[in-house]
Amino acid sequence: MIYNPILCAGVLGWASAQVIKFILFFIQNTKLNIERLYGSGGMPSSHSSLVCATLVSTGRMDGWNSSAFAIMFVVSAIVMYDAANVRLEAGKHAKQLNEIMLKLLSQDEQMDKKSQFKELLGHTPLQVVCGAVLGVLIGAFMPLV
Repeated sequence: MIYNPILCAGVLGWASAQVIKFILFFIQNTKLNIERLYGSGGMPSSHSSLVCATLVSTGRMDGWNSSAFAIMFVVSAIVMYDAANVRLEAGKHAKQLNEIMLKLLSQDEQMDKKSQFKELLGHTPLQVVCGAVLGVLIGAFMPLV
């Protein structure tokens, strides 16, 4: 049987964050939203959780001075920066564009969900940090054998 602990840690980090998002959305809104199980944005960042779980398990498995760990560190930094900055701003732009489109449409015309831009794309710094902490914990405790 093939077992790749680094890959498993990353997948578990992502899946755990998505399940937490789903549960938090339900608690806050008292309704189920299946999209929260796979969608981007929200608390905690599943991207951050995935890369940090992979980063820590790579360090544990290959060594903290290894090239693989250095590469994962750089990738993790890029992903988390992108989530908290680029994608967050893109979501803000999408929200403003949707508002402009609604104002431009007449009363008779309606904007359906398919023609709207997705607004929940990025993360606040707190969401990124929470995802990172979750990923670090999973990477630290994932069995390596």
